[in-house]
Amino acid sequence: EVQLVESGGGSVQAGGSLRLSCTASGFTLEEGDMGWYRQGPGNKCELVSAVGRDGPTYYRDSLKGRFTISQDNAKNTVYLQMNRLQPEDTGVYYCAAEGTIYLPPVRLCLAPGVAWGQGTQVTVST
Repeated sequence: EVQLVESGGGSVQAGGSLRLSCTASGFTLEEGDMGWYRQGPGNKCELVSAVGRDGPTYYRDSLKGRFTISQDNAKNTVYLQMNRLQPEDTGVYYCAAEGTIYLPPVRLCLAPGVAWGQGTQVTVST
C-alpha cells in the first residue's frame, strides 16, 4: 500500500514562503506521477503541480512564477516551494500519487484510486 507523509505547512504573513514536503513509501517516481492538490469548495481538489521521473509534468497557470515543484527521486520525495504567498493560497494541501496515469487537474479530494497524504494546512494572513 502506498503511503504519503506530508510536512511543512503552517501560518505565514502575506509575502512569506513555505516549503511542503511529501515522502512516499510503496511508490516510485520511476513510473508514476506525484504532486500537490489544494482543497477548494465542495471538496474539490485542484492540482497545483506534479512531477514524473524526469521533472515537472504539470503547473497550474495561475501559480506559475510563485510555486516551484522539485523532487528527489532517490528519496521518493516531492517538494513544493511556495513563495510570495497570498491569502487566497490558504487551504489544505494534499500530496497525491498515481502509478499509471498523470494526476488529473481537478478531482474530488481523497477520491479512491489515488494515494493521498494526510493533508497539511497552509494559512496566509494579511
